[in-house]
Amino acid sequence: MQIINPATGAVIAELKEDSRQSLELMFTQLQQGQQQWASETLENRINALKQFSELLNENIEPLAAILTSEVGKPLQQSRNEINGARNRIKWLTENATKYLSDETMTTDTGLLEKISYEPLGVVCNISAWNYPYLVGVNVFVPALLAGNAVLYKSSEHATLTGLEIEKLLKQAGVPDNVFQVGVGAKEVGAALLEIPFNGYFFTGSYNTGKFIYEKVANKMVPVGLELGGKDPLYVADDVSDVAAVAAATADGAFYNNGQSCCSVERIYVHENVYEKYLDAFVKEVQSWKQGSPTEDGVYLAALTRKEQLAVLENQVADAKAKGANIALGGNKKEGKGNFFEPTVITNVTNQMLVMREESFGPIIGIAKVKNDEEAISLMNDTEYGLTASVYSSSESRAKNILSKTNSGTAYWNCCDRVSAALPWSGRKHSGFGSTLSHVGLRAFTKPKAYHLKA
Repeated sequence: MQIINPATGAVIAELKEDSRQSLELMFTQLQQGQQQWASETLENRINALKQFSELLNENIEPLAAILTSEVGKPLQQSRNEINGARNRIKWLTENATKYLSDETMTTDTGLLEKISYEPLGVVCNISAWNYPYLVGVNVFVPALLAGNAVLYKSSEHATLTGLEIEKLLKQAGVPDNVFQVGVGAKEVGAALLEIPFNGYFFTGSYNTGKFIYEKVANKMVPVGLELGGKDPLYVADDVSDVAAVAAATADGAFYNNGQSCCSVERIYVHENVYEKYLDAFVKEVQSWKQGSPTEDGVYLAALTRKEQLAVLENQVADAKAKGANIALGGNKKEGKGNFFEPTVITNVTNQMLVMREESFGPIIGIAKVKNDEEAISLMNDTEYGLTASVYSSSESRAKNILSKTNSGTAYWNCCDRVSAALPWSGRKHSGFGSTLSHVGLRAFTKPKAYHLKA
């Protein structure tokens, strides 16, 4: 399997893909290691994950360089991702004892009722390429803390990073037979579904998630799916600083080249501030530097997947054919690498692909609305339900709007952010199950009820 630098097109590594036989061998080894890992004290498991975080910090420059070389994001954004992962590990390790220890519920005379949180066993984590550290730690860190063994299938677009994660986890004290990395593309992912894991956790597209869910349903084991989104954002007419809101929401739409699960993918703006907002938004995007991800000051670099260029071109063509205007960009860039111009499309409707299908690129549609009711209707007009955002000077107004949106996460005067203290979950085609928070820690456990009578 070739690892290709998306900014240059150069082959930077060649790796041997795993076979069904090698994956089954890994699974057997993980089964053998899991029981011993679960018998370790929770304190020892916590210390190992804390040491992993320290190693991420000590090696941040080479790790960021590897990440940038295979996914194409600017070097500073790679550093940001690793630091963000360390922040999540900090919350998870600091709260693991509270949420994974036995919980006493009732103590009557001669009777003790308690809950014990046992590990699932050996879990399969089929992970994503857009944020391999952030998406990865959402799953394998709480899974390991809870006493599970993990087979981590990194994306074929982030395999070198997956191998670095494995190396540092083992250096931190996680045994060889408790964490293993599967190398390969979709054939390897499909082979993993034939192996009797005790849980499957996937981050990626709706179509692949649906395939995984249907394939393993007969095993009757936990499945967690973090899938796509078409995340809407509404700018109300009472915002105090339109230019500041435009800058913040542009970043929410274009950070990591728009390749974020919770990127702003659709924007609705009240007609009273629409023109001012649009002007400020376009000026903000025009101010960014696009170029090689290793250059200082670059905000927009290469798309990770070459195939996405055609998706974006198709969304632009569809929008133009249906009456939209291209306020900025609209084309892939000629030359080496997977570069697409930052693109702003106006006069859009929810019948256009750019407002219906996940873009996962540096492209945004901005629509004008008459009032809050129209905004709510358009925001909910989607098969997805990951996040929704409202910018307004009124908390009560924003909360009223957000209460009527069908999404797993709601933002007021912010967007495109994730907190380890809060559950990360989707609705409808955005998936189900939760990572992060106490919910995410316990997602990798089987609760057992104890009725103990003296």
